[in-house]
Amino acid sequence: MASLKKLMEGKGYNRVKLKYTETNHFELVARINKIEGNFILDTGASSSCVGFEAVEHFNLLAEDSEIRAAGAGATNMLTRIAQQNTIEIKGWKKKKIDLVLFDLTHVNEALVNHKAEKVHGIIGADILRGGKAVIDYKNKALYLK
Repeated sequence: MASLKKLMEGKGYNRVKLKYTETNHFELVARINKIEGNFILDTGASSSCVGFEAVEHFNLLAEDSEIRAAGAGATNMLTRIAQQNTIEIKGWKKKKIDLVLFDLTHVNEALVNHKAEKVHGIIGADILRGGKAVIDYKNKALYLK
């Protein structure tokens, strides 16, 4: 029986190594607008997000938004939006990505309290769906096509 790695790579998928954290999250490195950052992989997040504090880091053009965010114990959070961005994850690339911007302070405080690294944002279901993602939990890998 062929391994999942061989099967997925044979179907044109890119393999991305994932890091498992003390908070039971997978983390990965991604580039937004050609600038590298650290992200949590969150299959429950409907949209990919970047923290307000990383807007300048990624050269994002933030616009006002009526959308309110909720998650990780916080609700009704103010958001902004950054439209028409490029994201690259280990050879996989997608253009014209809209990112939700919101305060990730509570997320990063929780990570630091568990001796994990801070993140610039969250990779959500929008990107996972767009990349036809397959997550290999056993081997800590993400496949994107």
